[in-house]
Amino acid sequence: GMKIDGFEDLLNPALKGKIAFGDPVNSSSAFQSLMAMLYGMGKNGDPMSPEAWDYVDKFIANLGGKMCNSSSQVYKGVDGGEYVVGLTWEDPAANLVKNGAKVKVVFPVEGAIFPGESVQILKNCKHPENAKKFVDYMLSEKVQNAVGMNLTVRPLRKGATLADYMTPNDKIKLAPNYDEKWVSENKAKITKMFSEHMEKSM
Repeated sequence: GMKIDGFEDLLNPALKGKIAFGDPVNSSSAFQSLMAMLYGMGKNGDPMSPEAWDYVDKFIANLGGKMCNSSSQVYKGVDGGEYVVGLTWEDPAANLVKNGAKVKVVFPVEGAIFPGESVQILKNCKHPENAKKFVDYMLSEKVQNAVGMNLTVRPLRKGATLADYMTPNDKIKLAPNYDEKWVSENKAKITKMFSEHMEKSM
């Protein structure tokens, strides 16, 4: 079959119109995919470098004017054979693999991003001691191993056991420059730029 290991491979002309991608303006998972793309293809990992946005233009051209209107359409479209590849988040894709679908989860060789996942305690909550006990329980080895073995989200505890349908952490390259605070502060600017690049290609 066709080699699809990362962002560079998505520019293969054979994939034109066969890539499932949501709208980063309305879909948070599509926005995360866009950010991974910008970090991964940017010069020295700079998401705002001309190289990053040059890649975006080429990627948009290879979408062939097709965009998914919902994030679920992305992984369902790949599972159903309508698209060859889709840019989505790990959970639903890993769930397809877990349930025996003929798809596989690929983390881009240029780098993926892991936006923050956490368990939190509300400030000034009524029962802080119970809340702390709950957090300790959620992060305990027992619960985190159960998460890794049964669910399709990543455990938060280092060294937790992972089911074989999940990609081991050491096989995933993360974008070294990823800065969640900067991304959230610049989200409106980045989505606006993406829309302008989309319009330019139409």
